[in-house]
Amino acid sequence: MDILIDFFINYGYLAVLLVLIICGFGVPIPEDITLVSGGIIAGLGYANPHIMVFVSMFGVLAGDSVMYWLGRIYGVRILRFRPIRKIMTLQRLRMVRDKFEQYGNRVLFVARFLPGLRAPIYTVSGITRRVSYPRFIFLDFLAAIISVPIWVYLGYHGGNNHEWIEAQIRKGQMGIYAVLAVVVIFVGWKVYKSKKVKADKTN
Repeated sequence: MDILIDFFINYGYLAVLLVLIICGFGVPIPEDITLVSGGIIAGLGYANPHIMVFVSMFGVLAGDSVMYWLGRIYGVRILRFRPIRKIMTLQRLRMVRDKFEQYGNRVLFVARFLPGLRAPIYTVSGITRRVSYPRFIFLDFLAAIISVPIWVYLGYHGGNNHEWIEAQIRKGQMGIYAVLAVVVIFVGWKVYKSKKVKADKTN
């Protein structure tokens, strides 16, 4: 976090934007830490917090869009690129495809809260072309508008108290995962119920 804060103080909004776009590629830079760091420099007076939220939203959506369009343009050929192949193995892509078959486009909303699977999910949505770009960006926006402002304003109000912020990040992550687990269970139950009704009708 300290490294990101120093970098953002020196280069401002552009640095936050670029790091968030890089995060969209699946590079192991925690997106929540990046957003909180952007909020911290706003709290220290180096940026406007509201503009920081806007810049962060744009960076998040831009990074996700890049992965979508790489999948849409190159298809499975994207695995020929060595840097991409390290992030997205063929096995991981197959697993994501199975999730799409099981849960449909709802996976795109959930992906925002799954750092390890976010990039593969967005890429597969482009490869399969099962969802149009306007729908993709809409679902991604709905998820991002929940998480991005929370992390940025958390950093803004936390200021220099890094220990408190880190504790809140852990609590926030656990809270998000808890809500996500409830959503997944609910969706799974709805899918199971729908399949059971169809099976009963068939019989």
